[in-house]
Amino acid sequence: MEWIQQTLKQSPEIMLFLSLALGFWIGQIHYGKFQLGGVAGSLLVAVVLSLVGVSVDNGVKSLLFALFIYAVGFESGPQFFKSLGPQSLKEIFLAVFMAVVGLVTVIVMAKLFALDKGMAAGLAAGGMTQSAIIGTASDAIARLGLPAAEVQKLQANVAIGYAVTYIFGSLGAIIVCVNVLPRLMGREIRDDAIKAEAERLKGALVFAPGQEPAIPEIVGRLYAISAGAGKTVAAIENAAGASTITVERIKRNGKLIPIGPEIALREGDIALVVGRRAGVVAAADGLGSELQTEPGMDLIMETQDIILRNAAYAGKSLGEIKRSTSPTLRHGVYVLGISRADEPVPLNDDAIVRSGDVITLYGTEQDIKRVVAEAGPPVSADIKTDFVFHGAGLVVGLLVGLLVLRIGSIPLTLGAGGGALLSGLLFGWLRSRHQTMGNLPAPASQLLKDLGLAGFVAAVGLQSGSQAFHTIASSGLTLFMIGVVVTLVPLLLTMLFGRYVLHYDNAAVFAGALSGSRSANPAFGGVLDKAANSIPTVPFAITYALANVFLTLLGPLIVAFA
Repeated sequence: MEWIQQTLKQSPEIMLFLSLALGFWIGQIHYGKFQLGGVAGSLLVAVVLSLVGVSVDNGVKSLLFALFIYAVGFESGPQFFKSLGPQSLKEIFLAVFMAVVGLVTVIVMAKLFALDKGMAAGLAAGGMTQSAIIGTASDAIARLGLPAAEVQKLQANVAIGYAVTYIFGSLGAIIVCVNVLPRLMGREIRDDAIKAEAERLKGALVFAPGQEPAIPEIVGRLYAISAGAGKTVAAIENAAGASTITVERIKRNGKLIPIGPEIALREGDIALVVGRRAGVVAAADGLGSELQTEPGMDLIMETQDIILRNAAYAGKSLGEIKRSTSPTLRHGVYVLGISRADEPVPLNDDAIVRSGDVITLYGTEQDIKRVVAEAGPPVSADIKTDFVFHGAGLVVGLLVGLLVLRIGSIPLTLGAGGGALLSGLLFGWLRSRHQTMGNLPAPASQLLKDLGLAGFVAAVGLQSGSQAFHTIASSGLTLFMIGVVVTLVPLLLTMLFGRYVLHYDNAAVFAGALSGSRSANPAFGGVLDKAANSIPTVPFAITYALANVFLTLLGPLIVAFA
């Protein structure tokens, strides 16, 4: 055992990744409808492995959490700033209620079990997973005017109370937010996340990687010309009306011929027609019989997002643009979608486009290049991450987290996590406005979130688990059970307040808000994993920012009243 311990101390990262591997394996196991999840599983495994006596550096823990929370903020920046306003009142009330109930619960338990001020503050810091309480409470204890030995004892008890209760503080929040809340709501987080996403996208279908519609909007068909003999290319294309189609290729006597509006089709020609499905289907009877394939008639099409920069088109409707632009410019190019600050714009002739809108085009490479030169630059489809942009974002966030605002003797700070979240939100919003910079592919973002959060909680377990075990062994389970009460009572009461007073009706949104109001990062990770989209992130970001202030203030209040 001593040899194993010495070996692992030389490479403590082994313990971290072992916690992740075993934790995610355990987290996949179902107990009926209950599933622990990879984050909670990693925490539990790390607590057990902490008995080996190998820990990881604090810097590793801070780094992993900063990566996680920055990626979360970056993904949700556009929606976050759009959501600020009167519609955020529910999140404000929820965060205030959580802080008040948490304060009352800690004080009541301290009175019932005759806990000193230090132990009570430690229970609050661990049971409510707000580490900043340790600092504010310790500072308040130092100002009580007590003998130095008494101050040192009380401050040590803050750390002991924190160590004993922090593990269940994290795990209990995961259980309530991920498993209990959906049962209260009678709906699953994933189902409500899908519903909210559909409402946000105004009914537009969103396809995951590898998915596509069974009946695509844009289709290509080959026709052996018979009924269409004598018709010009212009006549065929104009006959489709609003359901635009284009004749992309014509094969005559086994050879491709140049295409122009005045070219007339002949009996036996083979034509490739591309366009919106309704137009292609309507034109079929007037052309001839459909062919499955024909050598030399294959054509590569591509989809490209561009950013509208030409002021001549800004403020106009799609219908106006169609009527005012030359047929040569728009020929063979189809608009598949428009988004503004990551929100879809309804696609019809009345839709108004604005500078900075992202427009999704479909057509051949040559046709799209023609529109790009006229309308605006393409959005990079590069799989590489813009580390200049995101490195700067993390630097800004971590610097903001170092700032301390003092209200009297109470220091208030966002900390590294709050600073990285705020910076992520800001830089995500900047990316939505200037999409030529700040590229962060979805798989890269997901890796940052998964590894960052699970690695963070595993590091916490490896650091605190052993001390918690020793304290419980020496003092019995009483302190641990008090911590369970401090964790669960505020969460459950706040959950009931949100459901029946604030009338939260979406499980995904409510779970995000509840986890944020307790600054329960592991719980939020579990909620995000269940939702499988970013819907819980905006309410979490609002309540999390407030909780960092409200819960931090509990330290001096507990020292004053416990």
